[in-house]
Amino acid sequence: MKVALTIAGSDSSGGAGIQADLKTFQALGVFGMSAVTAVTVQNTIKVYDIQEMRPQVVYDQIRCLFDDIEIHAVKIGMVGSIPLIEAVAWALNGIKCPPVVLDPVMMSKSGYRLLKEDAQQALIRNLFPLADVVTPNVHEAQALAGKEILDVETMRSAARQIFEKGAKKVVVKGGHLGGDYSTDVIFDGNRFMELTHRRIFTHNTHGTGCTFSSAVAAFLAQGKDFFDAVKSAKEYVTGAIENALSIGKGRGPTNHFYALYAKAGIS
Repeated sequence: MKVALTIAGSDSSGGAGIQADLKTFQALGVFGMSAVTAVTVQNTIKVYDIQEMRPQVVYDQIRCLFDDIEIHAVKIGMVGSIPLIEAVAWALNGIKCPPVVLDPVMMSKSGYRLLKEDAQQALIRNLFPLADVVTPNVHEAQALAGKEILDVETMRSAARQIFEKGAKKVVVKGGHLGGDYSTDVIFDGNRFMELTHRRIFTHNTHGTGCTFSSAVAAFLAQGKDFFDAVKSAKEYVTGAIENALSIGKGRGPTNHFYALYAKAGIS
C-alpha cells in the first residue's frame, strides 16, 4: 500500500486539517500518517483559538517517520508562522522527498487568520521550492500573486505569477468566484488546463480545500501524473461535496467516505 504524510493543523470538528487529510488518504486507498503543526479550537461555526506545536516537535515528527517508513507523497497544510515554516523546510530539505503538495492555508471560512501576516514571504521562500504542486483558492492566489482575480483569465495570470515565484505546478481553485459553474485553472509551467463543473449549491463545504489537496497527494502517491492526479482529485472532492453532511450549526463537512457508504448502503 502507498503511504502519504500530511503536515498540517488538527481540526477538532473533524472536517478539515489533519482529520480531513487522513480520511481522504484512506478513502482513496492510501495509508495516511500525520505531523501535527497546531491544535485548533473550532467547530462548524468558527475557529476560536490556535495553539501551535513547538517547531522542534514538528521537525521530529517528520524526520522520525522518514527514518522508518517509505513515504510516497507529502501534503503540507496549515503552517501558520515563520518558525513552523522553517522547521518543515529544514526537515524536508534533509531527505530525498517524494512529491509534495502545498495547500497555502491563509484564512478560515469564518475569517480567522491561519497564516500570520509576516509569514507569507517565508512560505514562498522556504516551501515553494520544495513543493511539486501549490493549490491556492482564489483569495490565497490573490494574496500570493498580488493581484485581483475576477475571472478565468486573471486566474491564469495569477497561476503564472505563482509559478514564477518558485512553484513547479499550480492549481488555482475557482470555487470562490461565484456563478453557476466553478472552474479550476491548472498550470504546469508550459500549458494550462481548465476543469469546469456545475456549482453545487450547499452550505456544507467545510474542509473542501484540505480534501482536494490531500486527494492530489494521494493520487500522486499512486503514480498518476500531475494532470491526471488533479482531474481525479476534482472528481473525488465533487462527489464529497455532493454528498456533504449536515452536521453542526455552521458549515458541515464534506463526506469523505461517500463511495464506501454507498456500497455499504449507509445514507
